[in-house]
Amino acid sequence: MTCQPDRMTGSAAAERGYAEPVSAEPIPTPPGPWCPDPMRQQRADYTLEDLLTLPDDAPRVELVDGVIQVTPSPTLGHQDISFLLRLWLHTRAPRRLRVAQDVGVTLARNTSRRPDVLLCRADLSSNVSEVAPAAVVLAVEIVSPGTRRVDRFAKPAEYAAAGIPFFWRIEQDPVHLYAYRLSERPSPGGERQYELVADSAELIELTDPFDIKLPISEITP
Repeated sequence: MTCQPDRMTGSAAAERGYAEPVSAEPIPTPPGPWCPDPMRQQRADYTLEDLLTLPDDAPRVELVDGVIQVTPSPTLGHQDISFLLRLWLHTRAPRRLRVAQDVGVTLARNTSRRPDVLLCRADLSSNVSEVAPAAVVLAVEIVSPGTRRVDRFAKPAEYAAAGIPFFWRIEQDPVHLYAYRLSERPSPGGERQYELVADSAELIELTDPFDIKLPISEITP
């Protein structure tokens, strides 16, 4: 009687001197998460068209001078302030304006930023994911530990250069709001710049972009 050898596991086969049969077909591996192409990053040649065609699994990014930058994940406190401010503006802004979160603003063909909160024209289509700066009335940035320099210096300069008329910066712990408007006077270097019109950790009162009386406690988690 002819006996067939038992099929053994790899370890048992190795102990008895047998080798497992090797398949010629490659073992499929799931694709890794999307990331920017290193060569294109080095050349800084990404454009807005590339940003609009990113895959669904791409992380939250901004496009800055042709380079794709992955933005840090916001904290719970940051998101609480963002939600409360969006709700406050939504219930009080005039009908000509709409409030949005996490929507891109096209500052140039190779630059797009995503303000934490923004006020834009209400007549914009609900399908847009990138808004032209001419349609933006107010951009708001909530400063987090990992984005201090960008939120305090880089983004305001870019928003001012694009002609966005109003900018708010919100610091955390404690919550303190700084309200700016586009100045008629250029900076010493000739660039457009913002000027501070109000700041408070208690109450902000403004007449533009609409009549505002905002108790800071109402946007404090």
